[in-house]
Formats: sequence, structure tokens, C-alpha cells
Amino acid sequence: MMPDAAATLQAHEFVWTPQDFERIRQLIYRHAGISLHEGKQAMVYSRISRRLRETGHQSFRDYLDWLERHPDSGEWQEFVNALTTNLTAFFREAHHFEELARLVRDGGPGREWKVWCSASSTGEEPYSIAITLADVLGLQGSFRVWASDIDTRVLQTAQRGIYKLEQLRAVRPEQLRRYFLRGTGANEGLARVKPELQRHLQFFTLNLVEEHWPLREEFDAIFCRNVMIYFDHTTQRQVLRRLHRLLKPHGTLFVGHAENFSDARELFRLRGKTIYEKV
Repeated sequence: MMPDAAATLQAHEFVWTPQDFERIRQLIYRHAGISLHEGKQAMVYSRISRRLRETGHQSFRDYLDWLERHPDSGEWQEFVNALTTNLTAFFREAHHFEELARLVRDGGPGREWKVWCSASSTGEEPYSIAITLADVLGLQGSFRVWASDIDTRVLQTAQRGIYKLEQLRAVRPEQLRRYFLRGTGANEGLARVKPELQRHLQFFTLNLVEEHWPLREEFDAIFCRNVMIYFDHTTQRQVLRRLHRLLKPHGTLFVGHAENFSDARELFRLRGKTIYEKV
């Protein structure tokens, strides 16, 4: 280690060593499949040091030792929550929602549409899916959206369905009127998802790297966007195989703009920009 790097480590509130980072990297990989590279050291220090303050531990070593001695502790969920990144927005990558609407319009009447958002974060993505489906099928239409995430805190925000109006800039005015209730008085500047839309969604916690998922459905479409970039190649393949099993024949997989699965041709064929079809 260079001398200036060592000085930087000692300048932190808590002693921070390469061994601490390596332990955290191994633990988050085992528990969530997240692969952290060396460039994430500052982020990891910042986020896990908050857990030290919350739990009263004086060092990363003490905190990590305690975690490993208590494998059933709820602190493991807080540890995972701290290291997950939740960047999202309504109708992000708009062409995905245009394609979903086309699929539904072309799919014909008399069927229930089932879509899973596998990394729903604070809810903007699954609500965008539900709005897209409701625009085509109506609020009384036959559709369901499953919305999962590994982070329990962001799921609580998603379930509340309350957003600042500036977060809803990508929502068209007629959609805002149809699917949201605008706050007044103390709630001025906020909007809440209407119960008529929210009843179509089911929120639940799910870790994509766990072997057994609590899902028995077959889906018309799955959104798994900007998740695989945190996994190594082996974990990506495992997750892709499980997604493949849960899609209906010719079902659609929507992925993130930085994700490419051209080496999984036996599972999915590319059908459009970041849009894959089940083989």
C-alpha cells in the first residue's frame, strides 16, 4: 500500500483495513451474490460505518465477527440493505414500456397478464409497469405485477406508494390524474398511488441468488434491469436459468442498458435493444 493510502485509511472515524474490505466483499457475495471491486472501498466504508454507529461497534472487525457469530440475526438484512444500490425512476428506459404495451395490445383479450419486476427498489419501476398495463387493459383489467427486492427498506417505500411530484415528471398528466391522488395541506407536493392501481401489485422480499424462489407462476414478462451488473459471470448464469424457467414460452426479459447476454443464446435470443425472448 502506498503511504498516502495508509494515511487516508487512518484518517477515517473507524480503522479501515484491506482485510476489512475483503471480509465484507466475501460476506456480501455469499449472501447476495454482489461482486464488489476495489473501486468500491469508499462506498463500502461509508455505508457500513453507519451500521457500526447504529449497533455500537467500535471497529469493522468487531462488527463482522458479531455478524458471523449470529447467522440468524436481523442485522444481516441491514448489512445487505446498506450495500445495495437503488437508482430508479418512473418510466426509466421508456422503450421497454412501449414494448410491453405493444405485447399486451397484440396479445388478444381474455387472458390475465403476469409481470414480475425482480428489482423493484422504491417502487417506480413496478408502478410504471402497472400503469402501462392499466393504460391498455383499464384499471379493472386482468393483470398482476409481482414486485420484489432484496432490500426491505426500499420495499416499504414501494408499498407506501407516496412520491414527490418532481419524481413523477415522466408520468403523463392524464396518467397522473388517473392513477395518483395529489396531496393537499401538509401533503402538498406529494402524490399517492390510487388503491385501484395498487391492488394489482404484490410486494415481497427476494434474494435472486438464493436457490429457491417463492414463486410458482409463469410470467409473460420479467423485468430484471441493472441487477446482473453486480453479479459475476457464474451468478449471472444461475439467475438467467431460473428466470428462463419462470417465463412462459416466448416470454420477454427486459434488462438494463449495460447488460448483454449474447453468450446465453440457448436461453434467450435478442429481440430488441436490451429486450430478450425466451428460447
